[in-house]
Amino acid sequence: MKSGLGLFVKVSSITNNFPYLISYSQRLVSETRLFCSTTNCSTNCQAETENVKNEGEDHLKGSGEVLRSWGCNEDDVSKIFIRRPSLKNADLVQLQSKLSLLSGLGITASELVKIINCRPRFLSCRINRCFDERLRYLMSLFESNEVLIKAIVRNPSLLTYDFQNKIKPTIELYEEMGLSKKDLTAMLLLRPTLIPRTSFNDEKMEYIHKTGISHKSKMYKYIVTLIGVSRLETIRSKIANFEKFGFSEEEVFRLLGRSPLLLTLSVDKVQRNMTFILGTMKFPASSVLDHPNLLYCNLEAVLKPRFLLAEKMKDMALELHIKGCDMLRALRMTEKRFLKAFVNCQPKEVADELIEFYINAKEIKRLAVTSKKNCNLGFPF
Repeated sequence: MKSGLGLFVKVSSITNNFPYLISYSQRLVSETRLFCSTTNCSTNCQAETENVKNEGEDHLKGSGEVLRSWGCNEDDVSKIFIRRPSLKNADLVQLQSKLSLLSGLGITASELVKIINCRPRFLSCRINRCFDERLRYLMSLFESNEVLIKAIVRNPSLLTYDFQNKIKPTIELYEEMGLSKKDLTAMLLLRPTLIPRTSFNDEKMEYIHKTGISHKSKMYKYIVTLIGVSRLETIRSKIANFEKFGFSEEEVFRLLGRSPLLLTLSVDKVQRNMTFILGTMKFPASSVLDHPNLLYCNLEAVLKPRFLLAEKMKDMALELHIKGCDMLRALRMTEKRFLKAFVNCQPKEVADELIEFYINAKEIKRLAVTSKKNCNLGFPF
């Protein structure tokens, strides 16, 4: 009787707890499936990450191998990838095609490194567009494969500029103005940005005419190209700057015709040199018309220390000293020649004193030069 009653109690207990048992078993199965699913997902994600990583390494290896097989060494490849990291993911077929064009042109691995350093996006551009026609035209202009390669290394964009709408019209414009192919070659090597920055209008043509330079002059190509690439407001400001020191417009243009590179000097540099020449050296303004090199001299490294040394030698009453006419000649000398001509020829004690004074004079810095903020207004001309 007791045993039957105990059995009945056990069965009742199991029956009453049966829904909980079912719920527990379902939860256990669900957790087991979730664990398995999570494990599988983790394994799959890890596998996919490894696959992507391997593919990236293979692609990098492929890009590097293409460059190495073309002729680049490990150092060249490293420099190229540092300058243009996206080349690691470049399309290998296109990369090989562009390198083949460059090798046919005669460009070496070291020259390619210089090109990428100058124009990092060069191999990402469509250099194969109109390549043959462009190459024939540039060869007829430069008349030498060696000079053409030199020009491309100086300005790789010669292979990427719009050929029909930019290169040809600009070259034809300069030829119409009287520049020969030889002149254009020299100017393209000297001023690589000549093609994209050239623009002419009536005012610029009038400036060229006012310089009075004939087409046969050696200075003609310089004044034409410098005015061509310069902004009008820049030219106006530089002319006005000269006029502040008492020069007439006619004298300014005559000076520019004699020394066109004065257009490359900043307004600040001309002001500082002119102020020192007129205020400290006591030279007349007309001396600049006859000796434009006075404006090219570095004020802190050449003009000021050499003038101060000349004054020191005069105060010491030395037999050999720098006279007025010698000063202009001394400013054109190299450092070695200057010291040999005026300092080292003195007695040893005198020479040592002069050298010490000259070194100290060169170390005098401009007031607040260290706190000067660089104001970059774009293209300097």
